[in-house]
Amino acid sequence: MTSHDSTPRTPVFPSKLPQVGTTIFTVMSALAAEHGAVNLGQGFPDFHCDPALIDAVDAAMRAGHNQYPPMAGVPALRDAVATKIEALHRRKYCANTEITITAGATQAILTAILATVHAGDEVIVLDPCYDSYAPNVALAGGTVVRVPLTPGSFRPDFGKIAAAMTARTRAIIINSPHNPSATIWTADDMRTLQELLAPTDVLLISDEVYEHMVFDGAQHESAARFTGLAARAFIVSSFGKTFHVTGWKVGTVAAPAALMAEFRKVHQFNVFTVNTPMQHGLAAYLKDPAPYLQLPDFYQAKRDLFRQGLEGSRLRLLPSTGSYFQCVDISAVSDLNEADFCQWVTREVGVAAIPLSAFYGDGFDQRVVRFCFAKQDDTLREALQRLRKL
Repeated sequence: MTSHDSTPRTPVFPSKLPQVGTTIFTVMSALAAEHGAVNLGQGFPDFHCDPALIDAVDAAMRAGHNQYPPMAGVPALRDAVATKIEALHRRKYCANTEITITAGATQAILTAILATVHAGDEVIVLDPCYDSYAPNVALAGGTVVRVPLTPGSFRPDFGKIAAAMTARTRAIIINSPHNPSATIWTADDMRTLQELLAPTDVLLISDEVYEHMVFDGAQHESAARFTGLAARAFIVSSFGKTFHVTGWKVGTVAAPAALMAEFRKVHQFNVFTVNTPMQHGLAAYLKDPAPYLQLPDFYQAKRDLFRQGLEGSRLRLLPSTGSYFQCVDISAVSDLNEADFCQWVTREVGVAAIPLSAFYGDGFDQRVVRFCFAKQDDTLREALQRLRKL
């Protein structure tokens, strides 16, 4: 045996995502577990879903729905999604050609980007933004163009968006209700975006996973509600967020048939298809709209409990008009930057949070951190008791 054969060798190759490490959510959840902290960092519920949904999935399994479903999704579920969108947003999508069931919203967004973005194309993202967007664009060979939302209010700055658009702009990604800022886009915002995009061929990827968490009587302004946006949009939603089953990883995409045809070309070679009994169970569960129609009141009560518990504290509450997040300004509590404060409050106070700087490409620090209130009331009360000591 020659010397070069005697030592096993792992090949070295250039990373496709050289700037990407472990996500902040994994880091903070691990730190919370290590210190016995109440985890208000990662955005997942600590309560159970409706037993009726479990029963529906169980019934689907026992009925034999355990093999591959159609690539685009179980027909009954696609029909239910199309019916739901039409009822809520007055936009009719063809279940056969314009609705696809995905392995969660993250896969849906990645697939939309891989299907449409070519090497050298530009994709506008609005900082702060969910941390999968930029790596998705990089994997497609595109260039991320970051446009900041207005600091403090997190409103879209359409002047800056317009200035960022070039002949190379392939798409823009928006997110409402917004993670991490807990703000929502208004109808005027959506109409302004529609006017801005009208003379262009720029695609829209509209991340609407928190669509049923809009508070104080406001309405979720889906891209589906605006003809000029719907014609160019991949609209993404999530059963995991809506029905408290984030671990199921089942999402949806709605798009015009021509866009969906390209989406499915990638989808079929990406995940091909999605968990069969979950799809059948969700289709049966969606026959009753009450669970998602009642969701705004359910989460608004938790938001109000959390906000009331922090009133009078030195943590300054920012508005929370949608999603299941609450942002606070830490300026009166600590001189630490956001990331160090989140480490400190997890270790020393026993409550985990997420720094907003983790959602910015340049790590912009405005002394604001994010808490998740998708927790049992007792969990929130325990966290509030600890936070009030600050």
